[in-house]
Amino acid sequence: MTISGEHPFLPPEADRSPVRRLRGRLASPVTLWTAGPPDGRAGLTVSSLLVADGDPGYVAGVLDPLSELWDALHDTGAAVVAVLGWQHRQLADAFGYVAPAPGGPFRLAEWSQSEWGPVLSGAGCWAGCRLSDRPPVPLGWGQLVQLEVVHVEFGEEQPPLIHRRGRYATTAPERDVRAPEPSS
Repeated sequence: MTISGEHPFLPPEADRSPVRRLRGRLASPVTLWTAGPPDGRAGLTVSSLLVADGDPGYVAGVLDPLSELWDALHDTGAAVVAVLGWQHRQLADAFGYVAPAPGGPFRLAEWSQSEWGPVLSGAGCWAGCRLSDRPPVPLGWGQLVQLEVVHVEFGEEQPPLIHRRGRYATTAPERDVRAPEPSS
C-alpha cells in the first residue's frame, strides 16, 4: 500500500469549478450559526457571510435551504452567530458535517441558552439576531439569509479562525498597524 500526498477525492484541475477556486483564495472568517430551543437545537458552520453596520446592523449569510439550521431559524425567527477561534477547529468541522460527532455536534462543547438560541461557552464574540422580514434570495447553491443584529457580546479577545484553500489558519497580530494620519 502506498500513501500519496494528494487528496484522494480531488477532481482533476480541468474539472474543478473556477468560482469555487476563486472563493478558496479568499480568507473567510469561520462562524457558527445556531438556533432553536434545547430540545430542538441546530447549527451550521458558515464562512460565506457579511456583516453590515447600520441602524440596525445586519449579518447576511449563505445557508443551505435544506439544512436543519434553516428549519430551526425559520421556525424560531432567531439565531446566534458566534465567531470561532483557533481552538474551535474540530467544532467547525463537526458543524460543517465533515468530521464525525458521535451523538451530534452539540455534545462537543458546552452551551448556554439565550433568547436567540444556543450560545457556545467560551466564544470570543457572539451576536443574538432576528430573522429579517426580507425573504431569502437564491444565491449559488444556497440562499442568502439576512439577520438583524439585536445583541452583541464580547468575551476574551482571541485570534479568529479563518478558512482558506480548504485549510484553517488564524491571525495573531503582533502589533496594531494603522495608516498614518493625513497631514494638513
